[in-house]
Amino acid sequence: MQITDVRVRKIDREGKMRAVVSITFDEQFVVHDIKVIEGDKGLFIAMPSRKGTNEEYRDIAHPINSKTRDIISKTILEAYEKELEKLPKE
Repeated sequence: MQITDVRVRKIDREGKMRAVVSITFDEQFVVHDIKVIEGDKGLFIAMPSRKGTNEEYRDIAHPINSKTRDIISKTILEAYEKELEKLPKE
């Protein structure tokens, strides 16, 4: 399975949530609302989630193993950095 498209839909320069991203696999399956978050150790991604009845958030879609998560994360963060470079400097 290959990531065939990454769309950075919203970028914020302030706050912890920096971007909202969609990725497409094999030009056939899309996952929306992946968040790029600024944490204490740098940027990371958060998969789309929903609050359950017990007030805990659960991922709606997520990679099964760390290798796949690393590939998705690297691809998204590279796309985010490219889009950030296109924005005018403040």
